[in-house]
Amino acid sequence: MTLPLFLDCDPGIDDAIALAYLLCQDDIDVVGIAASGGNVPTAQVVENTLGWLTLAGHDDIPVHPGHALPLVRQESAGAQTPPGPTAGEPETADIEYADLTHGQTGAGYAALPEPTVPLSPTSAAQAWVDAARAHPGELIGIVIGPSTNLALALEIEPRLPLLLRRLFIMGGAFNYRGNTHPTTEWNVTFDPESTAAVLAAFDRARRELPDIALPVIAPIEATEAVAMTPERWAAILSGDEDDRWHAVLRELGEALRFYFEFHEWDGLGYLAHIHDPFVVACALAWAREPDRPESTLPWARSATAPVDVELTGTLTRGETVADWLGRWGREPNAEIIRSIDADLFLDHLGATLKKGPHHG
Repeated sequence: MTLPLFLDCDPGIDDAIALAYLLCQDDIDVVGIAASGGNVPTAQVVENTLGWLTLAGHDDIPVHPGHALPLVRQESAGAQTPPGPTAGEPETADIEYADLTHGQTGAGYAALPEPTVPLSPTSAAQAWVDAARAHPGELIGIVIGPSTNLALALEIEPRLPLLLRRLFIMGGAFNYRGNTHPTTEWNVTFDPESTAAVLAAFDRARRELPDIALPVIAPIEATEAVAMTPERWAAILSGDEDDRWHAVLRELGEALRFYFEFHEWDGLGYLAHIHDPFVVACALAWAREPDRPESTLPWARSATAPVDVELTGTLTRGETVADWLGRWGREPNAEIIRSIDADLFLDHLGATLKKGPHHG
């Protein structure tokens, strides 16, 4: 039995490690990848996604271009903005990206090959809808970048939450210092309206069908515990994997070297917080056990709450807010990961990457 999965990502260094982890699974049908702007502009994210897949020898996964602009910028740009990647044009010139964190290309010091993997003509938003309609009640959706294209997909198909088996999101910071602005996390800060739209859609869906699975949110106060070190990466590189996979791991190591340097510059030490691989692994491990209780997540402890996103605060725009005290009088609309057994997960991640893809 294979599990259908749709990944929305913005590689990005930890996104690339998450993608590599995904390629090591032999029971997963990756029905599509949305390459969404965030860490770097959309056009560069597309190139990076195709480049990593080319390096790994995977031309069998459709890659779909995301929109070039966050939702609020799309509204101001109007109909003149095309739906695909238009990075470098004036509309995107003043958007803040995370090149300080991930490097100018979003791949750190990695040298990716010229892509030979074709780009799908179907937009990321439409691809979300097509995947959910093709696998109703079965599709695992994972967002490890901004939620822009999932929000656009909800405009096409408002019942999308009812079609997913479950949604997993990396993003947010709850009662925690941010990694972007003082109280905000990058993926949500880049496009707060899109995260708010996704949460609102699940609110509506649960009113119609109360027993659908709550979306899982993995915020930085949990995922920052997942810290890759040079020693751990050296152990992964010491395997006897084939030449092609070794090339993938070698370039991931070059990407991580940039990430290590950034974290050291940021006062965190010569290590790297790799948020995204955990979310992918958690989603897959949860989905593989059909009898697993909804609230029992692998390697994690969690709690449910009503969640919303601050959109108008002059100091806090993009902050994720959980109503832990029940003041809003609303039912929970998300399961929030509160802590992670990081060492146990990192052991699993290391063993998986060291072994490599099962199909060689």
